[in-house]
Parts: sequence; C-alpha cells; structure tokens
Amino acid sequence: MDNCEMCAHFVSDEEFGDYCSVNLDEDEMARFLTQNTKGCHYFRLDDEYGVVRKQN
Repeated sequence: MDNCEMCAHFVSDEEFGDYCSVNLDEDEMARFLTQNTKGCHYFRLDDEYGVVRKQN
C-alpha cells in the first residue's frame, strides 16, 4: 500500500481518479510530483477512529 492511500488528504474518485486534495501552488506541485511520497511533508495519517476516541 502506498503512503498516499493512508493519508487524510487522499481522495479516491471514480470520475476524476485518485488525487491529493492539498492545494499546492505550481512550484510545490512540481516538487511533490518529483519526490518520493515517503518523505511527503503534507502527509497526515487518516485516523478514522480519532473522532470516536475523542467522544469517550
């Protein structure tokens, strides 16, 4: 599994395909596309159970 698939910014859409929902300017996007996703500084773990833990 790619790190992007575990990221909170990852969007899987049937019409547009998979993409990162972070708004990047042109320079940031170029850097993002040429770097390895393991070192992505926009990565935030998608913790779907985090909200439930806060309710307890």
